[in-house]
Amino acid sequence: MAINKICESFEAAVSGIKDGSTILVSGFGGAGMPTELLNALREQGASELTIVSNNAGVGKEGIGGLLLDGRVKKVICSYPRSGGSVVFEEMWAAGKVDLEVVPQGTLSERIRAAGAGIGGFYTPTGVGTQLAEGKEVREINGRLQLLEAPLKGDVAFILARQSDRWGNLVYNKSARNFGPVMAPAADLTVVQVHEVVELGVLDPEVIVTPSIFVDRVVKMPGPGMGERH
Repeated sequence: MAINKICESFEAAVSGIKDGSTILVSGFGGAGMPTELLNALREQGASELTIVSNNAGVGKEGIGGLLLDGRVKKVICSYPRSGGSVVFEEMWAAGKVDLEVVPQGTLSERIRAAGAGIGGFYTPTGVGTQLAEGKEVREINGRLQLLEAPLKGDVAFILARQSDRWGNLVYNKSARNFGPVMAPAADLTVVQVHEVVELGVLDPEVIVTPSIFVDRVVKMPGPGMGERH
């Protein structure tokens, strides 16, 4: 049987995602944010979610929409307070959502470590701060370092520019951000793309995420390339 990972709809792309799932969400602010997948998950109804992303949502769609509906129990991110994160700020202040702040480089490396099967790693980032509480500290080459654990997802939501039916991915400039490290780090990787191309169209030299790390692909409606893509 020919491999075809293309889903007919966003509803099909998010089917089967369970309550309590940890969702890795690509994006840096609006750039690379898979908003339509998040909106579809909001409609699907999964709750008690842990969201792992660079930011804690923008506006009242995407992550913000899931927060607004009370579907998120915890956010793990680097920038909980950023432009447009009003929903998260209000819910956190009211004690309705938990927060774990992780430095951006550490966040990326924790996710990468999960995809690579690494049991943990040491970093000097966060030594001597509240972020070091409860973590092992070791001196390595004369410098104190924290032991950080891998950060694995049940599901990864990623935005890419192009895919073929196998799931090979090409990104658009800075919208690439966390996508390549998140794709291998989840049990189920779902990607929304602007364009689905025929096999052989994508130059192997420019494919960033190979198909082995992708489970489902769904094409976004419309021909435009917005600023977040």
